[in-house]
This record gives sequence, C-alpha cells and structure tokens, in this order.
Amino acid sequence: MTRRTPTIDRSRIRTQPARRRASKVKTLDEARPLAPGSGVADLLESLPRLLGAADLNAAIDAWVRAWQRDKLVLFGFGAHLIKVGLAPIVVDLLERGAIGGLMMNGAGCVHDLELAMMGRTSEDVASSLDEGRFGMARETAERLNGAIALGRDDELGMGAAIGRDIFESDDRFVSRSVLATAWRLDVPVTVHAAIGTDIHHMHPSADGAAIGETSFRDFEKLASLVAGLSEGVFLNVGSAVILPEVFLKALALARNLGHPVKRLTTVNCDFIRHYRPQVNVVERPTRLGGRGISLVGQHEVLIPLMAAGVIERYMVASSKPVRRRQKATIGKKKAAGRRRPGSPKS
Repeated sequence: MTRRTPTIDRSRIRTQPARRRASKVKTLDEARPLAPGSGVADLLESLPRLLGAADLNAAIDAWVRAWQRDKLVLFGFGAHLIKVGLAPIVVDLLERGAIGGLMMNGAGCVHDLELAMMGRTSEDVASSLDEGRFGMARETAERLNGAIALGRDDELGMGAAIGRDIFESDDRFVSRSVLATAWRLDVPVTVHAAIGTDIHHMHPSADGAAIGETSFRDFEKLASLVAGLSEGVFLNVGSAVILPEVFLKALALARNLGHPVKRLTTVNCDFIRHYRPQVNVVERPTRLGGRGISLVGQHEVLIPLMAAGVIERYMVASSKPVRRRQKATIGKKKAAGRRRPGSPKS
C-alpha cells in the first residue's frame, strides 16, 4: 500500500434490518441453569442446543431410535476405554440389550483379561521398557495365546475364543469382563489384531497362524454385521487407526456384495479429531444417507454420560423399564462352549 492509496469509504455500505438477517444462535438454544437434585435427563436437556452439546444429544437420540427399532448398535472401542475403568458401563449396556455387537482391537483383550484375572492392569511402559521387562507378563500371554490357539481349533473368532476362556475361568472379576459378558449373552464381538502390536505376540506361546486365522474370522463376522447396519448406529471410541480402517473395508465388502447399508449414524468419540476416524467413520460411510457425528472429550466423562442418557431416554420413550437380557446359566453356557476331550486348558 502506497501513501496515496485512499482509505475505504464506509459511508457507502449497504445495511439490512437485524431482524431480517439469518442468525445461528437464539435464546431458545441457550443453556438453562440446572436445579439441585436434577437427573441425567434434566442435565442433557439443560445443555445448549449448539455445537458439541447438540451433537451429543443427537448421538444419544440416534442410539435410542436404533435400540427401539431393533436396529444394530455396533460399539467399537480401543483399549483406552478399558484402561480408564469403563468396562462396567459397557457390560451394563450389553446386559440391557443396548448394544448388538462389539468391535475392538487386540490391546483391549489384554486389559480386559488382566482386570478379570487379577483386578489390575496397565504397566508403566517407560520404566519397564528401560529394564527390558515391558510386556513380559507370563500369565497374560499364556492365557491369551492359549485361548486363541484353542479358538482356532474350535473354529471360533478371536473375540469369542478369549471371551469363552475368561467366562469359563475361575477369575475373581469375571463379571466385569466385556469379553466374558459378550460370550455369555451371545453378543458377537470381533477383535482385529495387527501382528506385533500386542504384548502377547512377543512370547514363545504366540502362534501367528492362530492369531491371523481367528482375527480373519472376526473380520468376516464384522462384514456380516456391517451388512445389516442400515438405520443403525456405529460408534468408534478411541481407535485412531485400526478400527476406522477395518470398518471401512468391512463396509466396502458388504456394499460390494449387494448390501446398500444406508441411513446409518456414525459416531466417533476421542480426545482429539484424527484424520482416519473423521473420514472413515464420520464422513465417507454416511454419504448415502444418515449422519456422521464427532464428539470430542475424555472417555471417562463422555461415555458414562452418553450411556446414562441412552438408558433414560429409552425408558421414557418405551414407557417401560429396561429389561436385562436373559442370562444363560453358567452350567448351560459352559456345556455349550466346553473344550473337546483332551484339549489343554489355556
């Protein structure tokens, strides 16, 4: 700009009445103070009808609609969900019938097993790595690798194989295990392993062929689940790469085989927005109809809030209490999944 450039003449601007202008925010959309003693439903209704709060309520509504109409709710999650203490929330949702299928990565199995087996998990990676001890827990590796090998022999997927092992064990905390609960309730659970990503892969008991075969069975099972996802809901909680990639391939396979999979709602929940979940979960799968939602927040806050909202709204919409799934008796379920004579206990 030179010294001779004139300043802009603001006296010539064209104005318009403020009341005729389109506005994105209205007083009706503002938050309302929450009265002491209010419940979860009141809290959710008190949130502003804007941005993340509106998306949270939209995700809850979509989940409730799918549950009411017996449409699939496919709940995918990374290991962090287990590590931050949310397994009991998922178990409760499974028992209420709010989740029709589970999708997880291999690390989730490690933490689910350890919490069931000894009530604690998650080692200090940095110090253990320095000392050459990271991932060298003997019982964890033997249990997981044994269950996977036996599952391969019994033509099970990895999720069912590990769930069966935990359910049939004498572990003290079996009731809080997501995998054992899925096995008990006959809820399909698929585990998608990447060789070398999980601690039990390092141990001599690991059988690469068994890991690959059982996880591949789970991929085929997942594709069958995704084929029936029209008007349903898919949630990806905390997986930045593996589950978004696997879900997209399962969707591509289902559509190639003639299943349109339209009008679905996808929800990605994580601390930050990553590229693959944004495109492979939120954007691309919903191009044929439906809606993709991205919720940013800490799992230990966001997931319990969402679960409580889903349960309350379902109860209100159904005008009846949420019934628990019929639990299989331990004897009956164990008989159905009993190891073949002579098979070693994993």
